[in-house]
Amino acid sequence: MGGIDQVNETRLAPTVANEGNTVENRDGVTRNIPMDAIINLDHGDPTMYEAFWGKMGDRCTVEIKGCDSLSYFSNPKNPCWFLEPKLEEAIRSLHGAVGNAVTDGYSIVVGTGSSHLVNAVLYALTSNHQPNEPNQISVVSAAPYYSAYPEIADLVRSRLYKWAGDARQFEKDEPYIELVTSPNNPNGVIQGSVVNRDGGILVHDLAYYWPQYTPITSSLEFDIMLFTASKCTGHAGSRIGWALVKDKEVAKRIIKFMEVTTIGVSKESQLRVAKILQFIADGCKQFGSPQGDNFFEFGQSLMKKRWQILRETLKENQMFTIPKYPLQHCNFFGDVTNAHPAFAWMKCKEGIEDCEKLLRGHKILARSGRRFGSDPGFVRVSMVGREDEFNLFIDRLSKIQSFNNGDEKDKANASGNHV
Repeated sequence: MGGIDQVNETRLAPTVANEGNTVENRDGVTRNIPMDAIINLDHGDPTMYEAFWGKMGDRCTVEIKGCDSLSYFSNPKNPCWFLEPKLEEAIRSLHGAVGNAVTDGYSIVVGTGSSHLVNAVLYALTSNHQPNEPNQISVVSAAPYYSAYPEIADLVRSRLYKWAGDARQFEKDEPYIELVTSPNNPNGVIQGSVVNRDGGILVHDLAYYWPQYTPITSSLEFDIMLFTASKCTGHAGSRIGWALVKDKEVAKRIIKFMEVTTIGVSKESQLRVAKILQFIADGCKQFGSPQGDNFFEFGQSLMKKRWQILRETLKENQMFTIPKYPLQHCNFFGDVTNAHPAFAWMKCKEGIEDCEKLLRGHKILARSGRRFGSDPGFVRVSMVGREDEFNLFIDRLSKIQSFNNGDEKDKANASGNHV
């Protein structure tokens, strides 16, 4: 998932500081970042995909006339009456082309991003909670968990459910909902449920289960699966997510939440994303195309290159460690590969207690491990920003040298005022 907390961080700290010599076109593709600029890698803003979509020109352009899409209703015959038929068709087509999720027998519910859908799903799974049961249903996720989950679960202070923290520490003998993020945000690890007790309900957040980030090893068919255009295609600003829901009654309650909170989802956004998803699905047939139409080939190639550069840089400076991912056969690419996650989960070497503070001292904004229910010695760094931001990040990272006489340790402990 992308989401709520990353937007708040971005408002407080822009991606780069404009010091008068920054040049940027309207699409944000060509930019010259000042060498002393602050770079914000705290959030997962997927702007690296601008390069691909810029080359596609107007092939995904959608024309919407003033007389179009006036009605609330997209398809009154569909229980999800605000779901545009073209978007439903494109979602099923893309999952079929990629082979990452089963859609036959599933209801599709569209939401304003998958963060919106998490709230809707929590409501749907707890709204039949009996009035004579005073306890709220616990919502848990295995640490390191997505940093927005606590805020999403507790924002409206629902009487139906509450955030209960790390799934590995959950020992209560009572109903619970476990949010399973796979590949995990922040560390990119493929994972399953942890609690595994009677009375539990699983919700699978699969925002990053796409071929550019991880090998596609099977077509998943969990009860509730969440996806988002933000991380699949890079179109975070369109705010489109979708849920694949096996139980039709649960799907109806998710739809009810949407009816009450937003009376549906923007048709303009749905039609734009439908066009993009179908374009990607059609391009999946064009492996090795000289036109470069295969979106996932582009994405995987760029992520693989970035991870290789990052690993080489960290090997040189000996200040940080990052996870190693196993080789697996990817059904989509038909080859053996490993994961190239959207985020780098970096751990400072022994002696540095606060990794976020260390990077901040070098004008790199990242997200502390504390936010993920983990240790401040960890930090999450976005790998999906623009090329010039990534290059500047690598340049600065290479200059952080292992401390010999405590210099870097002292700098890390005193760097809170540098930004």
